[in-house]
Order: sequence, then C-alpha cells, then structure tokens
Amino acid sequence: MNRQITRRDFVKTGAVAAVGVTASSKQTVGEAPVVHTPQSVRPVVISDSSGYLYKNGGTECAVERAFRLITEGADVLDALIAGVNIPELDPEESGIGYGGLPNAEGVVQLDSCCMHGPKKWAGGVAALEGVRTPSLVAKAVMEYTDHHLLVGKGAQDFAKSLGFTVEEDLNTEHSRNMWLEWKRRVDPRHYLDPEKRAQAAYDAGLGMVRDGLIEEDHFWGTINCDGIGPNGDICGVTTTSGLAWKIPGRAGDSPILGAGLYVDGDVGAAGSTGRGEANLYNLTSYLIVENMRRGMHPTDAGMAGLQRIRENTVEERLLNSRGEPNFNVRFFVLNATGEFAGVTMYGSGQTDYAACTENGLEVLSLENLLDGAPSD
Repeated sequence: MNRQITRRDFVKTGAVAAVGVTASSKQTVGEAPVVHTPQSVRPVVISDSSGYLYKNGGTECAVERAFRLITEGADVLDALIAGVNIPELDPEESGIGYGGLPNAEGVVQLDSCCMHGPKKWAGGVAALEGVRTPSLVAKAVMEYTDHHLLVGKGAQDFAKSLGFTVEEDLNTEHSRNMWLEWKRRVDPRHYLDPEKRAQAAYDAGLGMVRDGLIEEDHFWGTINCDGIGPNGDICGVTTTSGLAWKIPGRAGDSPILGAGLYVDGDVGAAGSTGRGEANLYNLTSYLIVENMRRGMHPTDAGMAGLQRIRENTVEERLLNSRGEPNFNVRFFVLNATGEFAGVTMYGSGQTDYAACTENGLEVLSLENLLDGAPSD
C-alpha cells in the first residue's frame, strides 16, 4: 500500500517522469483526467507524529479515535476532528491548541482549517484567541457561513455567538515559561534594526530547540490528519498554534486552503507541517493533490511538492551552507484508493508519522528528499 521511492531516484527521474506523464495523456489541454472513486475501500487515517504521541490522559490517540469513529459509521470529517481534539486539548502538546507556544507578545493565537471531500465544503479560522479547539470553530465556519475563513476578533466573536467557551488565556505554565525564556534570549532592550532583530528572534527560538527546551515540531506547531471511509469519502483537518513567537496576527499555511490542507473528494488529500511560509508560496498541498489527479502515487506526488519548494527557495537567508533550504517541511498524502505516504524535506527532527488501519496503529518512517539536517 505504502510504496516508497528513494529521494535519489526521485531527483534523478522526476523531470523525465513529468514529461512522460504529459506525453502519455490524451486529454484536451486544460481538461483534468477523470478519476473514478472506488465504491469500497479500506478505511485509513494518517497524521503527523502528534496524531499518535498524545492521548490527553485517555486511551486513544488522534488517529485511533478517528479510525474507530469512521468504522462505527461516523462522518469522516467529524471523526477526524474528534481525533485532533485530543492533542488540541492536551496541555503537554505545546504546538497545538491549549498550551500552544504563544506569539511574540505571549498570546496564544490558533489557526485551523478543514475540508469535506464529498460535500465540497471547507472552513477555517486564523489568529483565533481563547478557544481550545479551533478545528471545531473551523468546522462551524464551514457549516454555518458562506465563507471559508474568519480571522482574529471576528473569528472569536463568531465562536462566542455559537456557544464556544472563550477563555482569557490559553497559556499553560509550560508555554508561558518557554515564552519568558525566549524573551530573555532575545533581549528587546538592545533595539536591533528590523532585519537583525527578526533574525535574533528566529535564532533564539531555534537555540531553544537545540538546547532541548522545546521539540522541533513544537517550534513550528501543527497536526494534519486526513482520512478515507469505507465508501470512499475523503476529508482532512489541520490545526495549530503556529510558529512559536510569531508576529501577532501572523497566519501561516495551516488555515489556508491549498497550503496547509487540500482535499479533492475524487482524488485525495494532502496536508502539511513545518515552515508555513514556504508552503504558502507554493500552495504545495494543492500541487500534490493535482499530481495525484495526473496519476502519481502519493509518495511521488509528495516528493514532487518538496522539490518545488526546494527549487523556489532562493533567498540567501533561507539557505544553509550547502545552498539548500534551511528549514524542514513535511506532507501527509492520501489518495482515493487508500494509498498513503509521508514525506519530508530532511530526514532529521520529526522522522515518522502515524497511520491507522484495520491492523491498528502503525508508526511509519517519512521519506526524505535531502540528506542531513536543515542547519548543515
């Protein structure tokens, strides 16, 4: 099911394969191939590592709960959101929901989006404060409005009007202490020029990762969870507290359709964790789904998405000593036949992902495009 190619094979043959796909296609220019969704498939739920690491004191992780609910007959998106509610509510998960690492002013601001493949519906929220489960607010935007995205105070007011509990502060003792440590390292009294100040703030955060104070995936935040039901229904959800110590009001890729998540009910789903700005520039989740529409396996489609990010990363500040991206980004990919994959720019930091099938929870290795680490 989870066929893998090596990154070296991809780099060597990707361009040739792309030409081959184009040459073999008989369709009219601009007309997408028709994809036929099977009537019955094996249900599967996939997620980044947050989907199996956190249980919030319970017995199930996110992918296990989502898979159980799907097989019990629940709507696929309802099941996925019930799954990600586990890490959203878990104070030990500092990259998502309650206790997520705050922005530069110490305020937890949350982003989320969800997409329902069969209904062709989507909803999202960005810079939402005070609600522990932004995924449920994103779902409410999808169900109760004619909009795809609500932000800031408007998103909070919308949540409050529907009866969501709005808290004054979503920090835990841990997230607040980590923010205070970051403030100490940045030392705002030095009044650096804007470029140097921004770099100092970024370096301070990465320094805390190197010192073991926060996990690398918590610095970037985010859980993406995608699933397919036995009747072929495909849905997805992404939820996050965003980049740690971000500029207040910053929205990353997670709430943006085509970036942090994209679902086509006839083709598949893709979602992301890691550097959101790189993903936003390339709308890579959309690209990956379109690659699958053209016949690519989830692994190949994901690797092509990573290669696109790699090619479009040209600013010196975003390159390491080898001239490669100095950040990591990962994609979790599922197609309409139930095949799936997890891919990453580098095989360092978070190197695995979760899948749940009739065989139970599986922890699988991400396929990496580049060797080494982003800092090399």
